[in-house]
Amino acid sequence: MPTYKNDVEAIDDFVKKYTTLTKEINKVIVGQNDVIKDVLISIFCKGHCLLVGVPGLAKTLLVNTLSQVLGLKYSRIQFTPDLMPSDIIGSEILGEDRHFKFIKGPIFANIILADEINRTPPKTQSALLEAMQEHSITAAGKRYELEEPFFVLATQNPIEQEGTYPLPEAQLDRFMFNVWLDYPSFSEEVNVIKNTTSDHSYKPQVILNREEILFFQDLVRRIPVSDNVIEYAVKLAAKTRPTKEHAHKMANEYLSWGAGPRASQNLVLGAKCHAMINGKYSPDIVDVQAVSQAILRHRIVRNYKAEADNIAVEDIILELTK
Repeated sequence: MPTYKNDVEAIDDFVKKYTTLTKEINKVIVGQNDVIKDVLISIFCKGHCLLVGVPGLAKTLLVNTLSQVLGLKYSRIQFTPDLMPSDIIGSEILGEDRHFKFIKGPIFANIILADEINRTPPKTQSALLEAMQEHSITAAGKRYELEEPFFVLATQNPIEQEGTYPLPEAQLDRFMFNVWLDYPSFSEEVNVIKNTTSDHSYKPQVILNREEILFFQDLVRRIPVSDNVIEYAVKLAAKTRPTKEHAHKMANEYLSWGAGPRASQNLVLGAKCHAMINGKYSPDIVDVQAVSQAILRHRIVRNYKAEADNIAVEDIILELTK
C-alpha cells in the first residue's frame, strides 16, 4: 500500500501515474483517448462501464490492455442467446467424495468483459446485477465475495438489433458510464493498419498494482467537494425529470423519463476523479459537465416527439448543462 504525507501529495503522484498509464495504453491502442479516460475514471470511482460501438473499434483489445497495465485478473464472457446464469457465476458439482463443491465461474476476476451483453436473455443478464451492485454473488444459498477491485465492462453493437434483448433500465442504471466509440481519424487508422499488419507486437507493462488501485479508489472518495458543485450535480439530474419541480423545458417537451439519484452520485464521483487526473484538489462545475454526457445518456428516455424532431440525447444533455 503506498504511503504519502497527505492527500495533496497523493493526488500529485496520481497525476504522474495516470499520465504513465495512458502512455502505456496508447502503445497498444491508437487514439480513443476520451474513451480511455472515461474507462479509467470509471475504474477509480468503483464504477462499471458500457461501451457502445460498431465492430472492429478495439473494444476487446482495450479491456485486455487495461487488465495488463493494471496487473489485474481478466475474464471475457461472450454473451450468446443460450448462455445460462451458471455459465457466469459458476455451479455446484458432485465431487469424488460424494459432496457438492462450488466451481467458480468467470465472474470471479477483477475485470470482466461482458462481450455483446444484449445478445443474451434477461434471465442471464440479471446474473450480473448482484455482482455489479453488491460485489458478491449468491449460489445455492451461499454468498461469495468477489475480489476487489471489481469492474464490469460491457460492450454493445448499436447496428445489428435482430436477436438482441435490450438491457432493462434497472441494469442500465448500474453502469456508471455509457461510452460511445467512434471511428478513428484517417491518420489514426493508418497507424492502426501499420501496427496490426506487421510482425510488430508489444506487451504492455504493469504500471499500477492492485493495492495502489484500491488506495486511489479510496482517495477519490476523500476529495472534498463544495456545496455549490454538489447542488449543481443534483440540479442537473433533476432537470432531466419531466413534470417535476426542477424539470427543464426540454425535458418536459422531449423526455418521457429522467435520471434517478444514482446519476447525481455518479456525477459527483466522476467530477472528483476528473479533477484528480487534471491535478486539481477539488472538483468544480466544469468537471461535472465533463462527465455529464457519459453518465446521463443511458439514464434518460426520449419520447416520440424527440425522435420525430430528430433531437439526440446528447443535444438535450448539452442544453441542460448550460
